[in-house]
Amino acid sequence: MSIRSAPARRVVVWCPDWPVVAACASSQGAVPGPAAVFAANRVVSCSPAARTAGITRGMRRREAQARCPELAVFAADEDRDARLFESVAGAVEELVVGVEVVRPGLVAVPVGGATAYFGGELPLAEQLIDHVAVRAGVECQIGIADGLFAATLAARRGAVVEPGGTPEFLAPLSITELDQPDANRAELVGLLHRLGLRTLGAFAELAEREVTDRFGRAGLVAHRLARGQDERPPFRRTPPPELELVESFEPALDRVDTAAFTARTLAARFHAGLASRGLACTRLGIYATTENGEELGRVWRCAEPLTADGVADRVRWQFEGWLRAGRGTRPTAGVNLLRLVPEEVVEGESLQLGLWPGGGAAEHTPESDRAGRALVHVQGLLGPEGVCTAVLEGGRGPGERVRLVPWGERRVPAAGHDAPWPGRIPAPSPTVVHDPAPPAVVTAVDGAEVGVTARNEATAAPSWVTVADGRPRRVVGWAGPWVVQARWWAPDGVGTHARLQVVLADGPDEAGDAGDVGDAGDVVDALLLRWSAEPGRSPVWTVEGTYD
Repeated sequence: MSIRSAPARRVVVWCPDWPVVAACASSQGAVPGPAAVFAANRVVSCSPAARTAGITRGMRRREAQARCPELAVFAADEDRDARLFESVAGAVEELVVGVEVVRPGLVAVPVGGATAYFGGELPLAEQLIDHVAVRAGVECQIGIADGLFAATLAARRGAVVEPGGTPEFLAPLSITELDQPDANRAELVGLLHRLGLRTLGAFAELAEREVTDRFGRAGLVAHRLARGQDERPPFRRTPPPELELVESFEPALDRVDTAAFTARTLAARFHAGLASRGLACTRLGIYATTENGEELGRVWRCAEPLTADGVADRVRWQFEGWLRAGRGTRPTAGVNLLRLVPEEVVEGESLQLGLWPGGGAAEHTPESDRAGRALVHVQGLLGPEGVCTAVLEGGRGPGERVRLVPWGERRVPAAGHDAPWPGRIPAPSPTVVHDPAPPAVVTAVDGAEVGVTARNEATAAPSWVTVADGRPRRVVGWAGPWVVQARWWAPDGVGTHARLQVVLADGPDEAGDAGDVGDAGDVVDALLLRWSAEPGRSPVWTVEGTYD
């Protein structure tokens, strides 16, 4: 038998397009025109002016810039979003207690006694909109409903749902509303859509037992939301006091990079303490005291139980907001006491834990443990960004396909890394990628410099390559070119880049017959060359990589 209980009534404050708002606010100059934030070359947020120009979420960067050449482009940055959102959360907290940051751009507060103080829910909503605009300088929308999910959707529509009216409010909405950020329900939503369930109401009409049998726990949570209930059952464990993690610092933490490094160790201890009792945290309280006695605090609500990395991320984001706030709101001294409090926990079965701490038997070995401790020690000397590992990403050139991730961060490729990427060089990739790339000269047998034609073909067969003012070396094999046209949409011209694989040899016969590769005395090298032709500049060859 399922437990039914009316969800707590909540007010949600939503700042539309927060990633692009934060990106524009942190830029050196004003961005009056269209702007968009990109992750893995896809739009994750765009301004109203960009949407008017036809830019939409998920659009590729090339298509977006083709539709709107004056588009201001920003990279996604969760730390920046969280740091700047602290001013909004602080403004809401000045009016209503119990602020919970769901994610940068979205906060929730309980209705409770606030409505009695302000004279009703509509006056409360008006006060919040005006106060956030004055104190934080940003526009926001308010939604009030029973439950966080319904209140979030109400905020996107600027609506106040009457008590008890949440199921009727949700019923006509699209099933795609279940795929909220950080919820990871895209696959489930796609499956429901293919099954003909196009609205939340149609999904809610299914029997709970049938949904659980077919879709498992993820389907059960989504089904509860579609019916206007909380995503988790209403009963909670009261966290024992000993699960709080209290840490003092000497000297005090007054730098974000130092705080970020400390957060990783504290998060691991905090998460291990909960896991040892079969619990997982869903609401995390972060409280700090400065050397001057200032009290700082914020509660983060999470759609899914937090992992150790999730705890560390939120602690880092919160320190970003505290230590990099504007004058007048920034603490006057460093943090010398930090408390991590599990404000709400659920049974550990809500979070599937791995059998080994490293995530798999192959990753958790004595050798990997020793290497990990050594890297952590180096990070202690150089800072979190001083030790990085590589993650393969999407891209065409070998340098574009590698992203450096600080040790300890999640090494997960971005969305779209496995896309076709026309123009990508075939395997194998170079073992060495040069930065900066040394210049080269590629010539044909008659001494003319080799280039690339408008038909994406080499102007002549390459015969000699001279690297960095060295002596010419004969080409005994080559492949390509692989051509990529950049900024083809721009009015100022087209930039063309081409890559060429060559095998070079020197030996006794280098000035005469090419001979056979591997003759006695030959020194054979394989290089990846890059040819760049940009508007207003002469084409140039460089050595992008070396094959071993």
